[in-house]
Amino acid sequence: MPDIEVEALIEQARQAQARAYAPYSGYRVGAAVLTADGKVFTGCNVENAVYPLGLCAERVAIFKAVSEGYRDFQAIAVVTRNGGSPCGSCRQVMHEFAPEMIVFIADEAGEVRRTTVAELLPDSFGAADLE
Repeated sequence: MPDIEVEALIEQARQAQARAYAPYSGYRVGAAVLTADGKVFTGCNVENAVYPLGLCAERVAIFKAVSEGYRDFQAIAVVTRNGGSPCGSCRQVMHEFAPEMIVFIADEAGEVRRTTVAELLPDSFGAADLE
């Protein structure tokens, strides 16, 4: 597994944040997910006038990676204006692919906190529960 270049991953998430489509909430989010072999996929939140049809940045990044054949993730960086944490749906999607993945949450002032998907989603539900 490659080393995580945290600042570079956060910068890619920051660049994705700038591309967010958030005309309703004004809350722009960017994400960058790092695969186990070092490839990065980015995503931004995309809102819709019919609110439930929007999609979060974290899921955009992960779904882009999955659509390109990647399913083994090492880390994800998320950038919001105030360091907001990923929503429950995003946490569940992250858990599906990488329950031990490192999560870097950054705000626009440059503050960063490090956690894991397992810490964000304790006592989670996964594929093993369906057996």
